[in-house]
Amino acid sequence: MIIDVKYGKDGFQRAEIPDGNYIGTFYPKDVRCDDPDEIINESIDNPIGYRSLDDFLAGGKDVVFIVNDGTRPTPTAKVLHALSKRMDLRKARYLVATGTHRDMTPEEYDFVFGGHYSELKDRIICHDSKTSECINLGTSKNGTPMEVNRIAVEADRLVIITSVEPHYFAGYTGGRKSFLPGVASYRTVEANHKLAMNREAQSLALSGNPVHEDMMDALEVVKGKEIFSIQMVLDRHQNIYKVASGGLNPAFDRAVEWANEVFSVPIPRKADVVISVAPYPMDVDLYQSQKALDNGKWALKEGGKILMVSKCREGIGHSAFLTQLSSSKDPKQVLENLKAEYRLGYHKAAKMAEIAIWAEIWAVTDLDPEIIRSANITPFPSVAEAVRTALEQKPDAEFLILMDGSVTIPKVIE
Repeated sequence: MIIDVKYGKDGFQRAEIPDGNYIGTFYPKDVRCDDPDEIINESIDNPIGYRSLDDFLAGGKDVVFIVNDGTRPTPTAKVLHALSKRMDLRKARYLVATGTHRDMTPEEYDFVFGGHYSELKDRIICHDSKTSECINLGTSKNGTPMEVNRIAVEADRLVIITSVEPHYFAGYTGGRKSFLPGVASYRTVEANHKLAMNREAQSLALSGNPVHEDMMDALEVVKGKEIFSIQMVLDRHQNIYKVASGGLNPAFDRAVEWANEVFSVPIPRKADVVISVAPYPMDVDLYQSQKALDNGKWALKEGGKILMVSKCREGIGHSAFLTQLSSSKDPKQVLENLKAEYRLGYHKAAKMAEIAIWAEIWAVTDLDPEIIRSANITPFPSVAEAVRTALEQKPDAEFLILMDGSVTIPKVIE
């Protein structure tokens, strides 16, 4: 079986797996996607909890859109195109929900805003978790200080454009994530993400997930705020499958149901080797690419090998988590070190160290191999070389490939 694995924006890597060793290649499920303009407009025309978008915007003097940054596949530009026929887009401001990410590149601004970027350029504010002015709105039940960007807090109308897919510790993206971590302070994000160290913080988990519950608390402190959301679920080709518009939480709940239809994928059995790909734009750095590892673990046998394939275009991403991963050759000791004093980024290291306790982590990236080795990951120059090595070590090893490992959640069919 010849497999072509996506690598970077336009590249591929080819490898050969003997037919007898090949379980299969799995993607998010194929679903029917109609015309995107029709899907978006129909959703906006039938919002949950509101009579109409016009009604929602009526009387608004400070309308603020919160949009995802360029590391997410959210097709914000398509929504703005639909909205441009309903309203004057220049009457709103646009707050980019970066969380703790860096400012966007020119290419990313073009991706997010599309043909409207030039006309809206002076209306766009990129949230900076360390320098943007945030207002303290109280403390969550878990003790997280709720500090949110002043622009979002003081707006009298908020429109949130986001997408919903599985998330390795928040359960799902979308909805409440636009506030926390989207436009929250660094201190708030750090306190929230510390909860990801709990085992209950997993993909597809909402009930009992402390990270999700903390995010919901963030919404409680802005209760009464007028919020209209447009929440998209994409297919595996990043086409728009469904859109839920209206009230933030009910629209999120509906989008979660659709997300499960796409991203929760049945597999026949677990494999000795899982190849999990972080495709563009999720391959921005090692920090973001970790999601492909966390999802891939659900398809891996104990004692197996998981190969993360990610270009890591911009390097490591968050130095703190790499420092911790490199603190010991023993992943159990890494976990102990992480528990001693939490800093933002440590949750990623914890999730990776948890896997390293019971499986081998391999990687194909553009990063310095010595940096990868220091993090208890075995680097390979190519997917083909990793496959050859795995077969040399275990000739009857079974392989399973997740071509969109950042959002595919494999589940063994019982």
